[in-house]
Amino acid sequence: MSDQHATPGHDGELHGLKAIVTGGGSGIGLATAQLLAARGADVAVLDLEPDAAKTPLRGYTMDVADAAMVRAAVREAARGLGGLDILVNNAGIGAIGTVEDNDDAEWERVLDINVLGMVRTSRAALPHLRNSAHASIVNTCSIAATAGLPQRALYSASKGAVQSLTLAMAADHVAEGIRVNCVNPGTADTPWIGRLLAQAPCPAVERAALDARQPMGRLVTAGEVAAAIVYLAGPAAASVTGTALAVDGGMQGLRLRPKGQ
Repeated sequence: MSDQHATPGHDGELHGLKAIVTGGGSGIGLATAQLLAARGADVAVLDLEPDAAKTPLRGYTMDVADAAMVRAAVREAARGLGGLDILVNNAGIGAIGTVEDNDDAEWERVLDINVLGMVRTSRAALPHLRNSAHASIVNTCSIAATAGLPQRALYSASKGAVQSLTLAMAADHVAEGIRVNCVNPGTADTPWIGRLLAQAPCPAVERAALDARQPMGRLVTAGEVAAAIVYLAGPAAASVTGTALAVDGGMQGLRLRPKGQ
């Protein structure tokens, strides 16, 4: 079992804990892996391109759509870390369009990566997590799970499944001492959003619209989402399970009056 002499609120609060972050090569995943390490955890990044992280973190090549690769990568990462306490299921992809715009093959691809990818990784990690005195799984979900967003039918369906999966897993594994939560970011300033903006007819106008739909008036940062993930993963959240934590600039709960009214 891992060293549990952790002190919440200090830089070393996760000292001795072992963590895996999927999709940790960029964006929210990279920010999370770096913050976990800064708080004292030993971290393994599992990603299609783990070297892209350019950090001293352990890197393992893994495709969440490949069950055999997932089992092997999780096994090797847990062995290299000397155990496993924290799993961050962050790997995922986006999708744009209404229900008419994506064919069956694209629906299957996105659901396979965004939902079954978490299932495969969690399944491989659970035997290791059961040996931990501080076991935690955090899934990266989305505001799309709880808000109707235009042109996001497939993506929203996948993230709605992630939130429901989180609750079911929390119920299944609470008696084993394994906490399961998810974080629901609003529109985050990540490489994926950057690529979408670059494809827009007027990127500046599109970015202004994305900023404006969040009550705080700006995109969420990857670091802000990472801070929420690390909180849920760590000992400070020891009594938190089955929770979806929104990091969305107030988008989920606030209904503001238009300016001038």
